[in-house]
Amino acid sequence: MEAVVRFDGAVAVVLDKLVDMGYFRTRSEAVRAGVLELGREYGMLNTPSEIEDELAAMKMQRLDEETKAGKRKLLSEKDVLKKYPHLKNMKG
Repeated sequence: MEAVVRFDGAVAVVLDKLVDMGYFRTRSEAVRAGVLELGREYGMLNTPSEIEDELAAMKMQRLDEETKAGKRKLLSEKDVLKKYPHLKNMKG
């Protein structure tokens, strides 16, 4: 997801100070950290494994949509082994 957000007033001052003082490298990084902290505060980020599961599900859904739209090609096992012959040794 991409978003363009404008900050002014106290929010802009705090954001600039967080970057200037070295807490974050960029304003975007500070905003991302703030959103994650809000998620924790409101109980949306319970455990790392739950977050990883949700991210994996989102990625699988996106890949599925790309495949259905013809933006991504799925390879068969045979095609993968042909393209990456070193994987034959890893097959179990």
